[in-house]
Amino acid sequence: MALAAALRVPARFLLRAGSRLQGAALGLTERAAGGGDGARRFGSQRVLVEPDAVPGVAVMRLNNPPVNRLSLEFLTELVISLEKLENDKSFRGVIMTSDCPGVFSAGLDLKEMCGRSPAHYAEYWKAVQELWLRFYQSSLVLVTAINGACPAGGCLIALTSDHRVLADNPKYSIGLNETLLGIVAPFWFKDTLVNTIGHRAAERALQLGLLFPPAQALQVGIVDQVVPEEQVQSVALSAIAQWMAIPEHARQLTKAMMRKATASRLITHRDEDVQNFVSFISRDSIQKSLQLYLERLKQRKG
Repeated sequence: MALAAALRVPARFLLRAGSRLQGAALGLTERAAGGGDGARRFGSQRVLVEPDAVPGVAVMRLNNPPVNRLSLEFLTELVISLEKLENDKSFRGVIMTSDCPGVFSAGLDLKEMCGRSPAHYAEYWKAVQELWLRFYQSSLVLVTAINGACPAGGCLIALTSDHRVLADNPKYSIGLNETLLGIVAPFWFKDTLVNTIGHRAAERALQLGLLFPPAQALQVGIVDQVVPEEQVQSVALSAIAQWMAIPEHARQLTKAMMRKATASRLITHRDEDVQNFVSFISRDSIQKSLQLYLERLKQRKG
């Protein structure tokens, strides 16, 4: 854990003075609540966190309607919420789930990647990197209760967790489908998927932009359990209890050992990765592709 601890910077320092994100950070509130660890819950406009009845467990609910797109503000609120849980020693595990019906997270917010300045693209990508590094290296047990569609960036969040439970609903699928939008998943997206399902399965999934329905997701190993939708939360609680039953020090050190190489690769090449993203996303062809996709989405909603 020494590496992870040394590399972590409090999330508040990610916020620049005068930034529009500062209001989101200051909007995090704590209030008394009955039951649970410390009888406390906290949250923000987009992230709701409360203690579960099971001691040591918090539930983090993603609440950025309509589809939990990962905007710059939402990314920052997620990181701050996780940091608060890590600093509260009464919590040892977190269940992540969605408060948006039918969707866990639709992934990266394309509006943050289209028609903006290179400086904005860089700021946004740094926030995406920070989210992945914080969740992937967290000392807490993270279990994802996937109660809706989980493509692209939503899948990436799920892949940072220790255990994934997916609702058995044919409308729900999970995968890194960036190529379908003309976008190339960066190396650390790829590394995370390879670590989960193996090289050949990941190569095929990434090139074809595959989204796995529940049965296939379980078969390929991108999720650990598929259960009836009404049982997702209870099964996630059972799973987190199994992980939390392991001696904490041994589990944390093992997790850090297993994930160190993957995290270190991004940390070492972080600036280069930002530059590559800004260069790629700024291309006229990519911008036109994103604009067309956003226009089609707008027409569908209309």
